[in-house]
Amino acid sequence: MSKRLSRSSNIWLTGASSGIGEAVAHDLAKHGHNVIVTGRRLEALETLASHYPGKMVSAAADTTSNADLESIKGTLNHFGDLDMAILNAGTCEYLDVANYDSQIIEANMVTNVVGTARSLDIALPALRATRAKGKPATLVIVSSSAWWFPFARAEGYGASKAALTYFAQALRADLAAEGIDVVVVSPGFVKTPLTDRNDFPMPFIISSEDAATRIRTGLEKGKSEIAFPRRFTWTLKALGALPQALIDRMAASMARNENS
Repeated sequence: MSKRLSRSSNIWLTGASSGIGEAVAHDLAKHGHNVIVTGRRLEALETLASHYPGKMVSAAADTTSNADLESIKGTLNHFGDLDMAILNAGTCEYLDVANYDSQIIEANMVTNVVGTARSLDIALPALRATRAKGKPATLVIVSSSAWWFPFARAEGYGASKAALTYFAQALRADLAAEGIDVVVVSPGFVKTPLTDRNDFPMPFIISSEDAATRIRTGLEKGKSEIAFPRRFTWTLKALGALPQALIDRMAASMARNENS
């Protein structure tokens, strides 16, 4: 039976100033966990932390900045040994292929992949120190289900999430010998400030509060892969299992319909 979150745990959460991250911070604190919240906007983080005095502390940083991360390194042990790191910071920028710009690809990759990788520079030593004391340690990486099917305009976002998932699964293999669990979270559409900008239908969209509950309960159950909502993720996986030629035709048709 999983021991994750079975007691009050000390958790570092990135991307906590809005969206899924903010909802997860609220959910964890309400269930008795101590949370170090990181994001770029200090005021938003401090407002969030003010709701949970003694249970939440802000540590503002841009996860793509080595200097910012180094400056908050000591805060990861604010509540004691770090039990879990939830690396959630990310962005979503779409590409207009008619006006192709590689900077859109770069922006997605830097924030979603490089930012997560750099966060591990400070998270991994803290988790290893916890394991050295014989206690469980968990690394959670928030990816997306978007990369399971080639959606129009998502070249940068989808590629970054595919890379992020591979990165996490490879880490799972490498860290298994150390006893550090690696969990991949793959949400479908979740109502957040990022998805509020989308100009296309978002099937099976759920609230950020619902997403936070699903993430926490999945962690409590000891899952290594948390994907939701099921109807959406199962549909994408089924589509992704079709012959490539059929996938290509479907994706191209969807792109034409979106642009019409």
